[in-house]
Amino acid sequence: MSILKRRGLMYVMSSPSGAGKTTITRALLKNNADADISISTTTRPRRAGEVHGQDYFFVEPDEFRAMVENEEMLEHAKVFDHYYGTPKAAVEKALSQGRDILFDIDWQGAQQLKEMAREDLVTVFVLPPSRQELEKRLRNRSRDTRETDEQIRGRMEKAADEISHYAEYDYVIVNNDIDEAIAKAQTILDGERLRKRRLQGLSDFVRGLMAGL
Repeated sequence: MSILKRRGLMYVMSSPSGAGKTTITRALLKNNADADISISTTTRPRRAGEVHGQDYFFVEPDEFRAMVENEEMLEHAKVFDHYYGTPKAAVEKALSQGRDILFDIDWQGAQQLKEMAREDLVTVFVLPPSRQELEKRLRNRSRDTRETDEQIRGRMEKAADEISHYAEYDYVIVNNDIDEAIAKAQTILDGERLRKRRLQGLSDFVRGLMAGL
């Protein structure tokens, strides 16, 4: 059992579609009992089987706008005709309890989080090993998602813009092998958990040690 309590961190994974951020995030969630996935608030209708507070927090547009105006969102964006955002209160509660929050978001969401909570934030950008490999992964995935060639071309075109933001991130992982990429992501998480600014009561603990010497 740890002597010092730790403040949780916000662990952001971003990548172009198909590079592997969702797979890595899910592995981290499975392998870390003190980590949770961020649950977004959205104005889109609830789909069959979705649970409020588990898949999303479902709200009406007026309520969402009020949350933004009252600065209750860490980040938010409009995607097609619906709004999505990260509620501040739920994240802060988890961090104060020493739980880490994992985010699977794009560079725009990461920028907003950086403005709101830089000291709690760790950002990782996942790159594919090559353009050819990224397209191959998207085409393999399309067997399940039934995406058309046109949709795949659109994702490839968007990937160039997304990749251009890699320098804004704390860490970069090239996902050539998914098991190695997961291991690297875990190493980053383990190291960031040890930063002294996350250890609560560290100064008092050290003073106590020194007084007893």
